[in-house]
Amino acid sequence: MLESYKNESRDIMKQFSYIDIFAGCGGLSLGLYNAGWEGLFAIEKSKDAFATLKYNLIDKRKHFCWNEWLPQTEHDINEVIKTYKEELKKLQGKVNLVVGGPPCQGFSMAGQRKKNDIRNKLSESYIEFISIVKPKILIFENVQGFTIGFKDEDDRKGIPFSKILKEKLEKLGYSVEGKMVDISEFGVPQKRNRFIMVGVLEGSPHVFFELLYNNKKIFLEKKGLREQISVKEAIGDLLKENGTVPTPDFKNYESGVYGEITSNYQELMRKAIESVTGTVADSHRFAKHSEETVKINKEMLKKCPKLKRVTPKDNLVKNLRKRGVTVLDENKGAPTVTAHPDDFVHYSEPRILTVRESARIQSFPDDFEFKGKYTTGGQLRKIEVPRCTQVGNAVPPLFAEQVGLALKEMINSESAKSKLSTV
Repeated sequence: MLESYKNESRDIMKQFSYIDIFAGCGGLSLGLYNAGWEGLFAIEKSKDAFATLKYNLIDKRKHFCWNEWLPQTEHDINEVIKTYKEELKKLQGKVNLVVGGPPCQGFSMAGQRKKNDIRNKLSESYIEFISIVKPKILIFENVQGFTIGFKDEDDRKGIPFSKILKEKLEKLGYSVEGKMVDISEFGVPQKRNRFIMVGVLEGSPHVFFELLYNNKKIFLEKKGLREQISVKEAIGDLLKENGTVPTPDFKNYESGVYGEITSNYQELMRKAIESVTGTVADSHRFAKHSEETVKINKEMLKKCPKLKRVTPKDNLVKNLRKRGVTVLDENKGAPTVTAHPDDFVHYSEPRILTVRESARIQSFPDDFEFKGKYTTGGQLRKIEVPRCTQVGNAVPPLFAEQVGLALKEMINSESAKSKLSTV
């Protein structure tokens, strides 16, 4: 009897197993972990991003059981496919879920869209991986630009990558549905529109979206959250005016300390740490602004409309050199968090956001610690993945948790239907 129970428990765990590809620092995996899923392994090319994932989800939370044949380090997905193809083939029929989306920079409407960006070709790698492993369910996430075709030489829009991906997945036997989702509706304090595609070998992908939206109210109530969270509610306890200390992991910088908790969201983010007022928060290092930059930021706080992207052409602020900067509104959610920390000016202090503040807006809890360089610049942005980029590229864990719960419910309902049909 006992052995039967153990076997049943193992089967349940296997039922909710997944692989995370293009995993980044682990935002999606953290959400699935909180939803009760079990990670088999994760594939991430960046050494620093993987170091963050490994520290938080492998070493600290023991989330991934990790297949023995795959070294526990950073990997390029094409190299994994090439080197471990036979091992991947053996996973067919044994993996319930594959999640992840290729890097979005080449598709992003916020950046310089480039059809021939080498990172865009990684969607082909995604297809190949799916064709080998053949998971029962797949979740694909990317920016809105993924659904918009690139213009050709005659200025005509081509076929969107989203349509191409859908057709290829359908040829592999998947029923596929994709939708644009506003992540701010799920308790994440930023306006973040993302394309979510679901593919299933059995059943209907539409069920997932129904469950996702139908369950969000109850989920947020259990967390003590409202649907819409303001920036002040998210980061109001991380003000520089609370005091500073020498940055623990970097010389010659100052980090902020915790202030009093003033919202349920802050309490949720600080829940897993012993964060008393006055202690330092991870990755809460302040930028070293020049006097001129502080002056510009002060002027922006006085003159610029909140949540409006201001450029040098607007002539609102003297000596503004950056292509565009947005002043945050304390009473509203933030715009989409990006990989560039100087895209925003704090709502009440003349400075840019810290990595921790950006992570808060992305719904990373404070006990999730980031590794590697804090920032980078110039051409290095194409090859390095510092902490600010890790945060900006991540799937918000709070949203990912709701994705994981909706998937579990969908699987359970399909399983129940299957059992009834055999009676």
